[in-house]
Amino acid sequence: MYDRLTRKDIQKMEQEVEHRKIVVRKQLLEEVKEARAQGDLSENFEYKAAKKEKNQNESRIRYLEKMIKTAKIIEDDSNENEVGLNDTVVLYIEEDDCEEEYKIVTTVRCDVMNNMISIESPMGRALLKHREGDRVYIAINDKEGYYAQIKKICKSDDESESISRY
Repeated sequence: MYDRLTRKDIQKMEQEVEHRKIVVRKQLLEEVKEARAQGDLSENFEYKAAKKEKNQNESRIRYLEKMIKTAKIIEDDSNENEVGLNDTVVLYIEEDDCEEEYKIVTTVRCDVMNNMISIESPMGRALLKHREGDRVYIAINDKEGYYAQIKKICKSDDESESISRY
């Protein structure tokens, strides 16, 4: 399955790959050389740690390059009065009798701890293309779910890493 990403997501990943290849890779290779120079490699913790960090960097580079190569570029095609990508939504959760605020983002930017939910998540899929006042069923699985009412939609093209509190 392809990740659905915006052009800005791709751009950020390309910048990270470039930084890791030019800056981080050079630093880690130097650390491996320094640790290797300390002597017996079989009991050299610094060497093993430096090699592990170098390998993690290379793994991250491969991961990002694969994501960039296989990504499906998406645009927000929602109408002005509908929930779309990068919009902040205030929901009234009927079951809990409370309001919650979420920002709808792509999969690589989701951060549930900061109320940034993916368009691929059950809540994200349920909310997309709905309007203020709509009562939406959010399925947790085949048998469970809950209802939420969309109280407010704050439209945004901003792909910032946090939601605005108002």
